[in-house]
Amino acid sequence: MSIILFAVFGLIVGFLARALLPGRQSMGLGMTALLGVAGSFIGGFLGSLITDSRVTDFNTAGLIGSVLGSILLLLVVGRASSRTASV
Repeated sequence: MSIILFAVFGLIVGFLARALLPGRQSMGLGMTALLGVAGSFIGGFLGSLITDSRVTDFNTAGLIGSVLGSILLLLVVGRASSRTASV
């Protein structure tokens, strides 16, 4: 059951990141959920470097960190894909 909740949380975080970042990101529901899950890990890791909390703790700062991590991941993927398209 926790895997399903983690995927749903990732989907919500992915939707928030895509809504907050301007531009067109062409990805489906599965890729949006993976974006949110990966962003959660990135945000949790960066948050654990700053605070004493664990990566897997759930709190408000973790939600914000997850969205910020997803936005960071979207920016990196967007830059990488635009470089390969122009070459």
